[in-house]
Amino acid sequence: MADSRTDLKGASTAISNGIGALHREHYGRGADRIRTLISQETVLTTLEDCFTAVERKMIAEGAFRQVRETRTMFQDWMSQSFIEIVENATGRKVRAFFSQVSQEPGIAVELFLLVPVAHGDGTGVIEALDGRGGTR
Repeated sequence: MADSRTDLKGASTAISNGIGALHREHYGRGADRIRTLISQETVLTTLEDCFTAVERKMIAEGAFRQVRETRTMFQDWMSQSFIEIVENATGRKVRAFFSQVSQEPGIAVELFLLVPVAHGDGTGVIEALDGRGGTR
């Protein structure tokens, strides 16, 4: 992934558009607002007002647990498609993918952990930070 803000903005837009398209295709509607943030080793996409009319009714009737379970099952089935969107947009490999929804407000979060990039002398050694911000 290039270092410029323009490239990060382009990758962020591509991820938001791709994830939004998958949601529209499979849920019949997309979220009202999608935002993707990219940092050194993470990609975070939030989807606001993401529930379908049926899911909103289920939540109103006290069945949020079932809505979350169904969405989690969908994310498990579709994880490779979500990962491909991020890998294509960033040029980086995804090492882990997590998905979660909240009831109120109705927000879905897609979190991707990227494979760390090697730093330093070119030997492929990855610089790690300890909990205090120093290297180990």
